Amino acid sequence: MDDLQWQVTNLCGVLPRIVDEVLDGGGLEALVGAAEERGDWFCAEGAVRGLCAAGEFGRAWAVVEPFVGTGWRPAVRVGADVLVRWGRIEQALELSRPAGTVAAGSAGTEDLAAAVRDHAEVLVRAGRAEEAVDVLAPHLRDRRVLGALVELTEGQGCDERVLELLARLADEFRRSPGRGGSGGPWEVLSGQARVLERSGRVDEAIRQFGADVAARRYGPLNNVESYADLLARHGRIEELRSLADTESHAAVPRYVRALEDAGRAGEAEAYLRGLIAAGKPGWYESMLMELLFRQGRPADGIEAAAGTFDDLYDDNLLQSALLLLAEHGLHDRAIALTRERSPEFLAENEAYWVRSNRWWLMGEAGRAAEALAEIEALPVDGADEVDDRELTIAWLLAQDGRVAEADALLRGMPGKRAGTQLAELLIRQGRFAEAIAAIPDVAAQREEEKRRRAKWREAAASGVAGGWGGR
Repeated sequence: MDDLQWQVTNLCGVLPRIVDEVLDGGGLEALVGAAEERGDWFCAEGAVRGLCAAGEFGRAWAVVEPFVGTGWRPAVRVGADVLVRWGRIEQALELSRPAGTVAAGSAGTEDLAAAVRDHAEVLVRAGRAEEAVDVLAPHLRDRRVLGALVELTEGQGCDERVLELLARLADEFRRSPGRGGSGGPWEVLSGQARVLERSGRVDEAIRQFGADVAARRYGPLNNVESYADLLARHGRIEELRSLADTESHAAVPRYVRALEDAGRAGEAEAYLRGLIAAGKPGWYESMLMELLFRQGRPADGIEAAAGTFDDLYDDNLLQSALLLLAEHGLHDRAIALTRERSPEFLAENEAYWVRSNRWWLMGEAGRAAEALAEIEALPVDGADEVDDRELTIAWLLAQDGRVAEADALLRGMPGKRAGTQLAELLIRQGRFAEAIAAIPDVAAQREEEKRRRAKWREAAASGVAGGWGGR
């Protein structure tokens, strides 16, 4: 169980995105084999998804059963899902039934809140929603169980009972919002509003939740965002405007989007420009740039944020602009932006991140050869050393169609990152089993991580690793 938890906590083994790429590419059988041979959880979870989608529930259970046998809760959850889809409801209920209690610091004890939630979900899927509520009700002070009560009962015909349970907790929270601390039922107000809304009592939900927001009953959660979403879903634009004027950081994005969705993008633009002109604190240039891009006005969007592009501090929106331009296929304009910066900005940032972004943009734009020439012209040691030089070159070689050269370069490099990049290259060629094998197994990755942390501690002790520029 500890090994499985370590895999998930450290994203160790075959990364979920690689699993998805293998599955999407038709490599289901490679995942089944890797789950059995490598004991890789992410491969097992992907294989189960693929097998269930194909209706092969018996094989899916065979893949997940060894993991279920460890008692590890995520594996039990996936196993119960397989059994439900297979029609083995009683077996799923027995598997998911909570077996222990929470005992802080005790190895091997079960997280009761997670177990209760999982068992309730199986009950709901079995058509036994009232029993699910019975299971959840004693544990509502845990925010995960509270969220499960709201989420799992939607459309199950038991909203009135759910509201009764929430009302008692909500009233208590309103009287003493700080009593529960960060672990208390601080989501109860938004949960109550959500159930009222789906029950057709929208006006009541808005009136009650609005009073909570006005009274600043937030807990660790800023309920302004949830309240703004509620208003936006029901076209309450004027109320949203009032909220945005008083709670700008949380409500302004919802107000802007609501105006845009209502066909009033011009008003949204004017509102943001007014906030910027007034010097209001907040990332309003970023919101305006994104709005203008969504409206098909990328040049205006860049102009709106251009005043930040040479800022040496946190208000710089150059990175966001590069990503937006790339998303809209405007790679050449993005590349030009990386070269148009002030000498002061480039002195501070060119080696740190600007040129690596430029090389990525070049690779995406079909200009990989040009990027490779830039890299080759740089010195390979001293202050101008390129981080991950070989990995960058290998990616650009592949982008330039020089797949064999990229393959050879990556195979000569140790470690998870090189293995992952090689796997992506092999996936594009349909070589799924080779792709998975290219990634170091869990034991090798644990050793690599141990060495990395030891090296970091050594560097930190010697004063080398301080700050962003530490190598």
